[in-house]
Amino acid sequence: MSLDFVSNEEIIQEARRRVDQGTWDYLVGGSESETTLRRNRLAFDRIAFRPRILVDVSSIDPSTTFMGQQLRIPAILAPIGSLQVFHPEAGVASTRAASEFGIMHAVSSVTQPTLEETAAATETPKIFQLYVHGDMKWTEDIIGRVKEAGYAALALTVDVAHYSRRERPMLTRYQPPTRRVPPDRRHLASLTWETMDIIKDTAGLPFMLKGVQTAEDAESAVQHGVDVIWVSNHGGRQIDHSLGSMDTLPEIVQAVNGQARIIVDGGVQRGSDI
Repeated sequence: MSLDFVSNEEIIQEARRRVDQGTWDYLVGGSESETTLRRNRLAFDRIAFRPRILVDVSSIDPSTTFMGQQLRIPAILAPIGSLQVFHPEAGVASTRAASEFGIMHAVSSVTQPTLEETAAATETPKIFQLYVHGDMKWTEDIIGRVKEAGYAALALTVDVAHYSRRERPMLTRYQPPTRRVPPDRRHLASLTWETMDIIKDTAGLPFMLKGVQTAEDAESAVQHGVDVIWVSNHGGRQIDHSLGSMDTLPEIVQAVNGQARIIVDGGVQRGSDI
């Protein structure tokens, strides 16, 4: 079935129509009171343009480069877990969509199909997002597969020391596929800067740290040689009552002072946000 949408709201309405309540709550919900989730959007809504006039804008090129790759617009497709719930081709469908649009895809480590199948789906360079669900031997094995599959970068997620209370899906007793066989989360809870150093050195790829929310941690990331600082609060799905990502971005930019690339997620809904 092919549909032509004219707005994001149309896409949201159609998506809501196609899934059950539990699945929908998992997709759109945040943790606890969802304060951080709302703050992500409010942080964008507080920003006001100061439009200038009488400037020739007849030819605009929004493209940019990121990690050596040409992007049609300054955005990448962020990792989403359990995509098989929403589309039969799961990660392959997402990576094809990103490639067709002209941007990179950060492939989740907790979605189907295998990382190799998703990597082979298009020739567009991809980022692999890693949750550490095992010991160092497990991590080394995953990184070896990532490198063999030709991923362009590794993004280590560090804001999930413990799985959050996501009360919307809890009310419907919904569990995503990634939680029906719970991974060993002891390793996520015990991550340190020293562990990160080992993972970064093992990978030998451009390295992204996903989940930075303070200037202090951004400074530490720079000191540890992180290539890209990913400002994120996990879409408001982990620690509630955090600042919106765009609210914490200025202090992080100031702290990094151009020593690493910075990207941000959370609350982005349309082109004007970008």
